[in-house]
Amino acid sequence: MSAAAPEYSPFFAVMGASAAMVFSALGAAYGTAKSGTGIAAMSVMRPELIMKSIIPVVMAGIIAIYGLVVAVLIANSLTDTITLYRSFLQLGAGLSVGLSGLAAGFAIGIVGDAGVRGTAQQPRLFVGMILILIFAEVLGG
Repeated sequence: MSAAAPEYSPFFAVMGASAAMVFSALGAAYGTAKSGTGIAAMSVMRPELIMKSIIPVVMAGIIAIYGLVVAVLIANSLTDTITLYRSFLQLGAGLSVGLSGLAAGFAIGIVGDAGVRGTAQQPRLFVGMILILIFAEVLGG
């Protein structure tokens, strides 16, 4: 081990991969749960709209896939001689993707819940809901 690559330097890269996966999965889980409750409430009144209302749940799941991709990229670049600088870069990348995925999951969940309930009452709201969901998805990607 050298001064540029101490023994503990891979730890920070692994923490970056973990942060990317954990935080984006938390955001996706929140978005799925929040949108799912809206779908359940809406389907009592309008069961024919269930399949059309699945879009927020799918978009929330995509957030977790973003975190998984970054975690795999970080894990594949790990070596025994990784420098501390590179390890901190990977920690920053993992935290950036993970926390933005968490925020995007929250946004998708809230918009999906309100949008699905609103679409059940006024079908013209569907296009607006989709546009807002796309912008929320961009936050996490």
